[in-house]
Amino acid sequence: MTRTALITGATAGIGAAAARRLAADGWRIIAAGRRADRLQDLAEELGDAVTPLVLDMRDLAAIAQAATELPGPIDLLLNNAGLAPPMDALQDADLAALTNAIDTNVTGLVALTRALLPRLIERRGAVINLSSVAATYPYRGGAVYAATKAFVRQFSLDLRCDLAGTGVRVTSIEPGMVETEFTLVRTGGDQAASDALYSDMDPMTADDIASTIHWVATLPPHLNINTLELMPVSQSWAGFAVTRKA
Repeated sequence: MTRTALITGATAGIGAAAARRLAADGWRIIAAGRRADRLQDLAEELGDAVTPLVLDMRDLAAIAQAATELPGPIDLLLNNAGLAPPMDALQDADLAALTNAIDTNVTGLVALTRALLPRLIERRGAVINLSSVAATYPYRGGAVYAATKAFVRQFSLDLRCDLAGTGVRVTSIEPGMVETEFTLVRTGGDQAASDALYSDMDPMTADDIASTIHWVATLPPHLNINTLELMPVSQSWAGFAVTRKA
């Protein structure tokens, strides 16, 4: 039986890597993202296994329409699309950038998941949500991004409760530092900032996370991984910040 995965944020990074990994295992991929040219490139690379779907996760009407028009069954929803606003302290942050992250990481994710649940229940499928270690470990400048990822983590756990008895599995995957376009997007395209962040520390790769996603997606149907946190060996937790008197 051919299985079908809908992957959001499939135009780059973890989403594109997951599409490649699952397609290599015989999955059919519905690759969703905002950049039509990149989706077309992925479709040309992977051939008939990929159906491109131009979709902006901030557009709730487009999400609803796509959910009704998608062909065939869906066995896996990989909620990978997400972004982070610049690392300004909240009091200095641009509100539009914050709401953009919330609309993408939270509202769109909930809307798409809700719209596809009937198909997933019919197939006793799976939902894999990409959260982050930021959901657990705070850092300066991460208030809104980390809060969206904490939402994704808790949403995953509570969704399991709602789906009890349906056979649908739900997993929150929570990576630490993965070298993708993430920092480029966050910094408005500052390649030097991205290079500096990952310099000499051997970060995880998109392929590392894609292999993890494939492992979770192909476990026996009676097993559920609730949450899975990953970090490169070179990354650990920061110490407490202490503000001292001048």
